[in-house]
Amino acid sequence: MSNGIRAAVLADAAAVQNISLAAYTAAYEAVLGYVPKPGFEDYRPRIARGEVFVAEIAAEVAGVLVLERQAAWVVIYSLAVAPLHQGHGIGQSLLAFADRFARQHLIAEIRLFTNKRMVSTIGLYKRRGFAILGERPHPHRASEILVDMKKILK
Repeated sequence: MSNGIRAAVLADAAAVQNISLAAYTAAYEAVLGYVPKPGFEDYRPRIARGEVFVAEIAAEVAGVLVLERQAAWVVIYSLAVAPLHQGHGIGQSLLAFADRFARQHLIAEIRLFTNKRMVSTIGLYKRRGFAILGERPHPHRASEILVDMKKILK
């Protein structure tokens, strides 16, 4: 379990990048044959916009959550936990934070998307209250299908 979740600051950019790369490489590369964009993008603009949140354990960044606030819902763009800290409830804490964030902004729906081949990821989100909204072609990989999911907050 994390000791706290806070908004990321630019000084966290390297940790955010390293955790994202490690988590996305471990989870996606073997299944998809590549690392998705959240594993290698530059998070500094997102941090500057206030979209990135970090979970800390003993003042060390252990998890990353990227939220995009839309008019009618909040999108979980990315959720990544450092491999060393996986299995300790950090991901659950970050998902609970996303719920609180949406409620604080008077938004009752959270959305996310993942690759259709990431069956275990889809199952994990279903167990956390998300339902499949639909499927669509990946905008940058013609042979891939994305699964859109949503959760209605009660």
